[in-house]
This record gives sequence, structure tokens and C-alpha cells, in this order.
Amino acid sequence: QVQLAESGGGLVQPGGSLRLSCVPSGTLFSVNFMGWYRQAPGKQRELVAAIASGGKTIYSDSVKGRFTISRDNDKPMVFLQMNKMRSDDTAVYYCGAWYVTVMDVTTSLPDYWGQGTQVTVSS
Repeated sequence: QVQLAESGGGLVQPGGSLRLSCVPSGTLFSVNFMGWYRQAPGKQRELVAAIASGGKTIYSDSVKGRFTISRDNDKPMVFLQMNKMRSDDTAVYYCGAWYVTVMDVTTSLPDYWGQGTQVTVSS
């Protein structure tokens, strides 16, 4: 089965930026939405952002205006540009992809998952 691989995590100071990338190990077929989740220590995993193959985007309220999701429909790949980062952005960030049959990604978990990449915002 195709695996998703995240990269780009690390340590950043408050107010700084990071760019996450998610690349599948092969070509993903029958996928529409791709997106990013995060899970902070002691908290539930939450949907951060998602993007459809046609460009429709979804953002959580906590990242609107600071994070930008984009994708390359070749393979496909998905990216998350994180700006004006805060300490509460600290979490493990996971990439996900949903089959084309999924219309509402806010109520359905992804069909493909990555292993996660740690993002730490600290001075």
C-alpha cells in the first residue's frame, strides 16, 4: 500500500515559519482531499487544513490567516506553509488523504496516514 511521508518539521521560535511537505511513496489513485492533522500532548488529534484536488480549502479557526495549504496534483503531494507560529502550534503533524467517495473530511478520518513529523515552537 502507498505510504505518506512527511518532512519539514523542527524547532522554530514564536513568530517564525516552517513548511511541511507530504509525499506519497507511489501514485495515489482515487484520492480527492489531502490534508494535515496535528496532535499535541494530552490533546485529541485535530484537523488543521485540507485541500481538494480542485482547490477547495478548509482550515481550522486556530490557523486561519497564518497557515496555507497547497498541493501538487502530480502524485499528488500536499504542503503546509506555517507562518506567525505560536507555542500552541507545538504538536506532531500528520499528513492524510481521503478517497474520492469522502465528501466531508471534517467528519471522516483519512484513508491514508503518514507517520508524523514533530513541530516545536519555543524560544
